[in-house]
Amino acid sequence: MSFILRAARIGDVPRIHELILALAEFEQLRHLVVASDTDLARALFGPHARVEALVAELDHEQAQAGQIVAFGLYYHNYSTFLGRQGLYLEDLFVDPDWRRRGIARTMLQRLAALALERSCGRFDWAVLDWNQNAIRFYERLGATVLPDWRLVRVAGAALHALAQVPGSAQPDV
Repeated sequence: MSFILRAARIGDVPRIHELILALAEFEQLRHLVVASDTDLARALFGPHARVEALVAELDHEQAQAGQIVAFGLYYHNYSTFLGRQGLYLEDLFVDPDWRRRGIARTMLQRLAALALERSCGRFDWAVLDWNQNAIRFYERLGATVLPDWRLVRVAGAALHALAQVPGSAQPDV
């Protein structure tokens, strides 16, 4: 199989959104997805875009030429310990019909090269603890799954409640 990795374009947004929904189904988290095509387009291509995406597109030799079969959405973070920015891969997903053909490996290699080109100190992403196939794959690539770190999240009502903690700075009126 032959594919092309390229930066996402605005016309790719509907297909990337479809793949995001497929990823959410795979991770059994579909109920958490509220993002729309419009949200995604704004995040990737709006005036204050802070995220980027790569897509894997079947090349002209394939029966489904031009079809996007994978995406990787990423952005820069910052390490205070390293004093340098890093590259953070928010999501990488390959359509199940196109797995085991080198797409994920090639995408991770391209992102690692991009991190080096941009003088990043590291390249990070998260993996669900039950996804042992992905964990083994990442370890074969040389990645380290950090055993002592846990993601911490505040969202929805909890975010609003935290923002209103007594004693927090209130805007002047």
